[in-house]
Amino acid sequence: MKWIYNHYAKREVSILEGVMGFYDGEDRGCSTYGVSKLLNIPTILILNGAGTYITISAVLKGLLEYRRDNTIRAVIINNLSSSIHYRLIKDRIEQDFPHIMVLGWIKKNLPTLSSTHLGLDLKDLNEIETISREVLEYIDIDRLSLLTHNPSIVKEYPFLRFKKIDKRLAIVNDENFSFLYYDNLSFLKELFRDVTIVNSIQDEVIPRDCDIVYICGGYVETAEAYQKIKNSKRFKNSLIRHAKEKKAIYAECAGLLYLSKRVDSKEMSGILDIEFTLEKRFNRLGYYYSENGTKGHAFHYTKPTKATLKKGFDILSKRKNQKGEVGSWREGRVFGTYLHTMFRCNNLSHSPATSIF
Repeated sequence: MKWIYNHYAKREVSILEGVMGFYDGEDRGCSTYGVSKLLNIPTILILNGAGTYITISAVLKGLLEYRRDNTIRAVIINNLSSSIHYRLIKDRIEQDFPHIMVLGWIKKNLPTLSSTHLGLDLKDLNEIETISREVLEYIDIDRLSLLTHNPSIVKEYPFLRFKKIDKRLAIVNDENFSFLYYDNLSFLKELFRDVTIVNSIQDEVIPRDCDIVYICGGYVETAEAYQKIKNSKRFKNSLIRHAKEKKAIYAECAGLLYLSKRVDSKEMSGILDIEFTLEKRFNRLGYYYSENGTKGHAFHYTKPTKATLKKGFDILSKRKNQKGEVGSWREGRVFGTYLHTMFRCNNLSHSPATSIF
């Protein structure tokens, strides 16, 4: 559904979301429901129709009534094998909920993107267009377009504005360090005087006049990912030089690993005197809080060694003030953490990372 979203995003499109996830996160201050309500844009639900036809209407009833101020306006039925099955579901939903548009259906067993231990395999992204065409085969695009004409969409800027920081920021973002939230990029461009992107795989260097480096999360610990950066000597040396000049570095997850001495036998930059191992099972998965209440997401298969654990600080826990384990390391103005943070929606004024800026 990514193609649909991208295609209609410029036309004030509705949000596309499956059943799992629409209300999830509302207890922690953010959900798809909350965002769609804030922006006052219609929501299209992707409902799994496999093995059901009347029960799916009951599921939709629950979603519609759980929060009556939701913006659900349409549904697409997923995982079907025939138009006959689709018609059974469509007729039932239209009978039970005349105000909900049924926009079409998606065949079962379509090709999918392959995955790695941390998510979708980026090598397959060139298949997006082909897969999207198959997804759209039985979806009524003209009816979907009707939802994009939304005169009541919120046009005012919905966030706090911050005073511009007169500093230059370099963001390390490429196939290895690829986990860059779009809004984080937008926020940082609003916040800093100048923002430049550095590609470590192409062995680009950190600019000498750069004040702060932000290294995104991603992949650096696997053999395949490590090969892409193993010989990026100019990039590595420029990052080490930046740290030696006592300039700030903020790194998330894979960025944290790259600041370390090594992951197993894979040598990293050595800027921080810490080490990690790559495990067969994930060590964190889900949403976490730091000790100061900053919330974010963590998902990783690496594990700090016992000696490294002793050097860390800032416990990451599933709930505020609960037991957890060390998830951040710091030396001077160099800070690395397992936590992926949405900058705009977190109050970072008391964050342990903020002082490095």
